[in-house]
Amino acid sequence: MDAAQAADKAGQDVVIAFGQSLKTLRVRAGMQRDELGRRLGYSASTIASFEQGRRIPPPRAIDQADKELGADNLLTVWKEPVENAQYPVFFQGMAQLEKHAIELLSYDTLVVKGLLQTEEYMRAVLALRRPVLDTEIIEQRVTARLARQEIFDRRPAPLLSFVMCESVLRRRFGGTEVLRGQLEHLLLVGQRRNVELQVMPLDSVENSGVDGPFTVVTREDGKKFLYVEAQGTSSLETDPKQAALAAARCGIIRSQALTPRESLAFIEKLLGEL
Repeated sequence: MDAAQAADKAGQDVVIAFGQSLKTLRVRAGMQRDELGRRLGYSASTIASFEQGRRIPPPRAIDQADKELGADNLLTVWKEPVENAQYPVFFQGMAQLEKHAIELLSYDTLVVKGLLQTEEYMRAVLALRRPVLDTEIIEQRVTARLARQEIFDRRPAPLLSFVMCESVLRRRFGGTEVLRGQLEHLLLVGQRRNVELQVMPLDSVENSGVDGPFTVVTREDGKKFLYVEAQGTSSLETDPKQAALAAARCGIIRSQALTPRESLAFIEKLLGEL
């Protein structure tokens, strides 16, 4: 087992241990799964998934379960480790930054940004990973990516800018219908007032993104971070100079790409070709 697989296994063990604690406290309280589910707004089968470590509950569900079961914070202490367990180790730092971002700038050349992916697209991409990911790990990562998309509804709304190479929008991961759903989703997200979605055409003569995909995040205190990910590893650059240069580079890339209006029209054209 390599380091990445070991880390995923450790995260899965955390989720399983939390589930066992939840079940123990539920039984101690003399409450059936359907009753706890009713109080939390979930089905009995979902509560079973939480207890069996097959699904990760959101933080607010853990808080509410602690209250309903009279657990005296025996469940709430699990919130941070359970949340971190959703993500591969190399992404945990970035996941925390996203939660406190006031601005996020990204350029992608391989796949649609996780924040923009549909559930079907997520599953298609994760299923293509080699070595093959366990089903439980795929479920955890899908849950985590969907949870991260709460950034679009956060108030005050962060400023979000996504530039994608045209090739990203043409790759049919999972088949034509998966891509169709993904393009339709991009059209909806691109209409949000705090989102700028841009396409870098393949025939563009100028493209300063030749060094590959990257993301720049600005935290609430104004500090910028540069995040780069490849081949199951990542770099989270905290040096202010490097982060500032990356933000400037992203600005240049945005100026070279199609405008947001042109980009949405371009995506509509691609959708019509499917």
